[in-house]
Amino acid sequence: MMLTAPGAEIIILFAWLSPSYALYFHIGETEKKCFIEEIPDETMVIGKYRTQLWDKQMGSFLQATPGLGMHVEIKDPDTKIILSRQYGSDGRFTFTSHTPGEHQICLHSNSTKMAIFAGGKLRVHLDIQVGEHTNNYPEIAAKDKLTELQLRARQLLDQVDQIQKEQNYQQYREERFRMTSESTNQHVLWWSIAQTLILIVTGIWQLKHLKSFFEAKKLV
Repeated sequence: MMLTAPGAEIIILFAWLSPSYALYFHIGETEKKCFIEEIPDETMVIGKYRTQLWDKQMGSFLQATPGLGMHVEIKDPDTKIILSRQYGSDGRFTFTSHTPGEHQICLHSNSTKMAIFAGGKLRVHLDIQVGEHTNNYPEIAAKDKLTELQLRARQLLDQVDQIQKEQNYQQYREERFRMTSESTNQHVLWWSIAQTLILIVTGIWQLKHLKSFFEAKKLV
């Protein structure tokens, strides 16, 4: 699903459905791309990206120059900035969610400072991993000297932990939805009562007005 906002394009992704994904997108010189991810609390997220710059002479995308930078900004569901940092043409960013809900990940280039775009397009390859997919299990096995069976047990434990977090997040979403539904139903009920009272008051006023009219005309 894709939404367009002034000055930025927002892509909504659901981390609990796809804990790891890779994609690429194009951005212009002053353009910003934002991704909204629904992430459980206390969940690690790792993002890796690489950039390619459009070459008019070659007619293709080539590896971007090292001087080209990308600014990464991440906001939690309360719109609090939890990461804002400048990276190079290729980079890796990491953050841990502390509040369940929609996290906004925005990327834009620093080309306005360097004027290297010349009206071209930048292709950004983005790979985001969530939860247990952020773990480098071969490195963990080598560091902790784990056997194949122990490593598999470690992976299963991490998967169970992530599933538990996702279930808790689904319960959190259901609770929020229930509260919203109850609030909406309550507003609808009070509005219906208010409409009924208005109709009753209007009817009484009309009857009194008609009675006064007929009395003034000496018809009653």
